Amino acid sequence: MIERWLERYLNKQHTKNQRNQLGLFSGKVGLFSNLVLFLIKMSAGLISGSVSIIGDAINSLADCASSILTLFGFHIAAKPADKQHPYGHERSEYITGLVVSLGILFVGFQFLLNSIQRIMDPTALNTTTLVFVLLVISIIIKVIQGYFYRKVGEKIHSNAIDAAAQDSFNDVYTTLVVLGASVVETIFGWRIDGYAGVFIALYILYNGISIIRESIDDLLGKGPTEKQINEIKHFLDYYTSIIGYHDLLMHHYGPNKTFATIHIEIDDSWSLTEAHRVIDAIEKDFKEYLGVELVCHLDPIAIKSEEQTTIYQQVKRILQSYELNLKFHDFRVEEDEGLSTIQFDIVVPDNIEKTNQELLEAIKKDIAENIGTFEVEIEFDRIYLLK
Repeated sequence: MIERWLERYLNKQHTKNQRNQLGLFSGKVGLFSNLVLFLIKMSAGLISGSVSIIGDAINSLADCASSILTLFGFHIAAKPADKQHPYGHERSEYITGLVVSLGILFVGFQFLLNSIQRIMDPTALNTTTLVFVLLVISIIIKVIQGYFYRKVGEKIHSNAIDAAAQDSFNDVYTTLVVLGASVVETIFGWRIDGYAGVFIALYILYNGISIIRESIDDLLGKGPTEKQINEIKHFLDYYTSIIGYHDLLMHHYGPNKTFATIHIEIDDSWSLTEAHRVIDAIEKDFKEYLGVELVCHLDPIAIKSEEQTTIYQQVKRILQSYELNLKFHDFRVEEDEGLSTIQFDIVVPDNIEKTNQELLEAIKKDIAENIGTFEVEIEFDRIYLLK
């Protein structure tokens, strides 16, 4: 039902930027529903005198602020690139998440102090049928809100909306705890309202810290996921005319703005026109099918040179003899004024304890003994995406 509702909403918008429209729409829905929840829970808290219910209401008020910041974040993110921000403004969503999390921490800490005070000075609750009804209604609203956020998050792949969905379902659990504490006190007379409040306060603080960590990671620049890397490798494997690829780098300037560079190995006998045609096709396909702005660097490989092929195979056997699962690429043999230089890059697995210098000295020694007199230049890659 929620999916059909979203589809009807999008059909009415007649806009190309559906992602931004759904983001703004979810912010409006969240603002309204969280405001309703705040009023319901605060009413129940004031009627019953429960610090845990009031704390839950304050949490909903913080969610209202989150919705306002979500609206602001998507509004800023929709602005086109300009001279001061050539990669666009989509990272504003990350800043929004950071500001929201700081507010959550403040609310959680204040609520923790109030709950501890309630434990030290417990008072009886005035839990009525109306209070129970209000709490049940708030739970139902939060469940619907969570499913709404989840469907929007699936459509637009927004970390901010996904986090809001998870937060909605988490709020369901906290309200259930509040409801349970009220039921226990009503039936058994145990005054555990303050303890329930401490539990909710710690939960709010945990959520705030988690969002801070995620927002900071996004702002600092996170690497691609294993799924994204495998998708790129699978995509590049379709281009049978290229020899290989390596040195992938990816940069995210927002949830929907990804730039990448990669080295593409080609036959060095190709003309510049032929090489450009293939590379241009790869870059266009990445943009169309993966939504990635790709820039390719050409690495010509002398696959038709019998001498270089022989040296390549000899170097390969040397590296395999170490049994360290070393992989190498960007291989070439350069001749300059009678001096022969073997150049290549080595990908070093994470579990290898030997230093780059130790590996370099061992490889140089084995090349001199088994292949001949060459200068050896090696770049070691220990942080490598295409392992």
